[in-house]
Amino acid sequence: MKITLINGSPKAIKSNSEILGNYLSSLLKENEIKKYYSISFKLNDKMKNEIYNSDVLIFLFPLYVDGIPSNLLKLLVEFEKEKVIKSGSKIYCAVNNGFYEGKQNHLAILQMKNWCEKVQAKWGQGVGVGAGELLPYLKKCKFGKGPLKNLGKALEKFSDNILTLKSDENIYINQNWLRILYFVQGSISWVLKARKNNLRVKDLFRKSNKL
Repeated sequence: MKITLINGSPKAIKSNSEILGNYLSSLLKENEIKKYYSISFKLNDKMKNEIYNSDVLIFLFPLYVDGIPSNLLKLLVEFEKEKVIKSGSKIYCAVNNGFYEGKQNHLAILQMKNWCEKVQAKWGQGVGVGAGELLPYLKKCKFGKGPLKNLGKALEKFSDNILTLKSDENIYINQNWLRILYFVQGSISWVLKARKNNLRVKDLFRKSNKL
């Protein structure tokens, strides 16, 4: 099976989407996988041919204002204009966010589904992952165990559906992590970033008088 995996994060290889892509690639490793980054994507005839002949396209991206990042949206418009997606191609996506709840990704997944219908492709499934900011700190944890238990189950089901070209209900997961602990850690990280940039805590709450 030919699979095209597109990382739609503006951070590219340093992103949480890249981490999700690595987990997913390990579950699909017996197949031919081509990986691209939307932030640096330059469509040429070779890429058009590779994407057009893919059996599956998987989009990985972070939630931006409850929707698709602008750099990926630009690429989707280009795909549509250049007719890169052949009728019948199967489309899947995995979206992560900084909120605790994975359900927060539902609008972005719906946008991908609507785009899929517009280019006359076949919608497969979406996965919404909450608390994506935890992922860089869980790299030493065993996939599918402990804090990554819910994510492991979701991506295993997701990959099974991809391999069988099955359409299914979207999956939304929260990480196996205490909500209050996630919020506390997030608050501390902002304080540390502020100090690194020579700012005080009260500076984070200062309102600008500029319009």
